[in-house]
Amino acid sequence: MSVDFDKEMEELQASIIADARKVYSEEMIERWLSPKYIGEMEKPQGCGKVKGPCGDTVKIFLDIHNDKIIDARFITDGCATTIAAGSMACELAIGKNIKDAFKISNEVILKNLGGLPEDNVHCALLASNTLKEALTDYLTSKKEPWRSLYKKQ
Repeated sequence: MSVDFDKEMEELQASIIADARKVYSEEMIERWLSPKYIGEMEKPQGCGKVKGPCGDTVKIFLDIHNDKIIDARFITDGCATTIAAGSMACELAIGKNIKDAFKISNEVILKNLGGLPEDNVHCALLASNTLKEALTDYLTSKKEPWRSLYKKQ
């Protein structure tokens, strides 16, 4: 019985991925199935958390040195497109200075994902807004260093 169940699950997964390929780009599917930069970060210099209109929440953690993003990580309770958008936002931010990272808009994320269907465009906006929230948190902590002592993770 276990072998039959495993086979049925493999067939179901293959069917889901085949259906996704009819709607989403390969880049989006790759980010969904093998997201990069996923996971929490201990002691980030910047952290942002935003809940989107669909109910998905994204949290982005930034490791910043000399105003340059060295590492970025994210977690989400969201759908496949939210996972892909969070992964892409982090990838685009790494290596950039603060000013350039603020330019990572939902359009930039959408372009790098190969686009999304209209119903999923808000996921790129959620990722972009969360990144900007993390960057703002970093700048605020820099201006008011005492705030980092009370930062909630």
